[in-house]
Amino acid sequence: MNRFAAARYSLPMTDTATSGASDFIRDLVRRDLAQGTYGGRVQTRFPPEPNGYLHIGHAKAIVANFGIAADFGGVCNLRLDDTNPDTEETEYVSSIKDDIAWLGYHPGTVVHASDYFGTLYEWAEYLIREGLAYVDDQDAATISEQKGGYGRPGIESPYRDRPAEESLDLLRRMRAGEFPDGSRCLRAKIDMQAENMWLRDPVMYRIRHAEHHNTGAEWCIYPTYDWAHGQSDAIEGVTHSLCSLEFESHRPLYDWFLAHLPLDGPAPTQREFARLELTHTITSKRRLRKLVEDGVVSGWDDPRMPTLRGLRRRGYPAAAIRDFCTATGNTRNNSVKAIEELESYVRRELNRTAMRRMAVLHPLRLTLTNWPTDEGGRPAVEYLELVNNPENPEDGSRAVAFSGQLFIEQDDFAEVPPPKFFRLSPGREVRLRGGYFVTCTDVVRDADGRVVEVLATYDPESRGGSTPDGRKVKATLHWVSAPHALDIQAALYDRLFSAAIPGERTGEPLDDLNPDSLDLVDGVKAEAALATAEPGEVVQFERLGYFARDTENPILFHRTVGLRDEWANLQKRGS
Repeated sequence: MNRFAAARYSLPMTDTATSGASDFIRDLVRRDLAQGTYGGRVQTRFPPEPNGYLHIGHAKAIVANFGIAADFGGVCNLRLDDTNPDTEETEYVSSIKDDIAWLGYHPGTVVHASDYFGTLYEWAEYLIREGLAYVDDQDAATISEQKGGYGRPGIESPYRDRPAEESLDLLRRMRAGEFPDGSRCLRAKIDMQAENMWLRDPVMYRIRHAEHHNTGAEWCIYPTYDWAHGQSDAIEGVTHSLCSLEFESHRPLYDWFLAHLPLDGPAPTQREFARLELTHTITSKRRLRKLVEDGVVSGWDDPRMPTLRGLRRRGYPAAAIRDFCTATGNTRNNSVKAIEELESYVRRELNRTAMRRMAVLHPLRLTLTNWPTDEGGRPAVEYLELVNNPENPEDGSRAVAFSGQLFIEQDDFAEVPPPKFFRLSPGREVRLRGGYFVTCTDVVRDADGRVVEVLATYDPESRGGSTPDGRKVKATLHWVSAPHALDIQAALYDRLFSAAIPGERTGEPLDDLNPDSLDLVDGVKAEAALATAEPGEVVQFERLGYFARDTENPILFHRTVGLRDEWANLQKRGS
């Protein structure tokens, strides 16, 4: 058994035979276990390239690889697929590790594809000696042209039949740094007329005189993805190599390499599943990088970004992302999931866990003219006991200050109410959340005639929201006591892309950017208890939505999702 197989995935194992969890990949694993293909072992890996930050699409692959390993008592390793020194950085390596841990997974072992450069090189020399690889002196453009295309024949390189001894000598000199970038490469000798383009003598090594984040200046030739991937799986002892569907056409090459190498055990099995794509979202690293570089977003962790860092900063719970990816399942058909469905999982999780607080986004002063004063003539202060989370009694309650000077939402008052407007207006009575019934009696205007203050009376017999005569009101408003209010900022988000499928109309997703995706609201008034919220903690602003406290700016709160379940409404309209 190899040195990586001893580690074990750390989350509790689930028995899929009894839980009923099933898909075509799990069925394959069960079959291999029944046949003893890998001696009863199950080992997967998550192999991101450290050239950017993980996004929601990666979450699907993480959940699949770690989840399947856990289901069968196996191990899942994290392997950094670092074969391109020009684009990879230690910053990305660190962020990948952190994001996986945040999602709740802990790799059996953390390894790098670059850890295997020595073995990969030895195997390359082996294939040359076997007559299955050769050094080509042509440039990349010529090689690409000679490959032909679908329905077009390939043209064999004039160096294809180069003697093995000559190719070995050139490969060793390539490794020694004798040749400039792009002057030579190592190719597998397979079939230049194969229908599968990946089998038309693919490149295995290219020359790159570049510093590598893990190996430094030790190497100046670097393996391609296809040469490193399957072989790294074999070195680690991976049993089931799970990829997204775009790698399905690579599978014959994956199998060809493994079939022609002197492996110690059975070759890994590659299988592909559908990627996770969401409406109003892109996951192209190149385009996401452009958003950052052009200043369209504030960084990779901007809460509008589909990166795990962005979703985390916005307040998406890791549990909701895991549950959504699990429910999406492993299928063979690519599709685009509605982002409202993911938000529904987020909302469901936060409804269960988030503390309730009151905040007023666009404050309008409400003065209770008959509210009692203390001995100094100042408005008296009462403390109301409000429940922290009605979904969990163990979260207890909090004391919230109530006074004769309050803030309510501007939208909760209309001097001339439109039809079906049941909130506060002249002569109308409403209930203040957890407090009293109040009736509007007058307004105060500024020099321009705008209403800047609402005057009202309160019913002292209605504390807690009920009256001796049992009368009812049609609206309950949230509020904040003005003398006790915290001043905060709220970031309200719309879709980063206005089109459901960005780029569907023009072919360029960035053409569909929504210029109004962020509304930063200053002067928000919040109840005092919000001061104790931890960085990153999500609370429910009653009647407004779920908001996450920023991890760096203590007065900034990001709206995670609203309270309305748009996914449920979409399902109703579709049924």
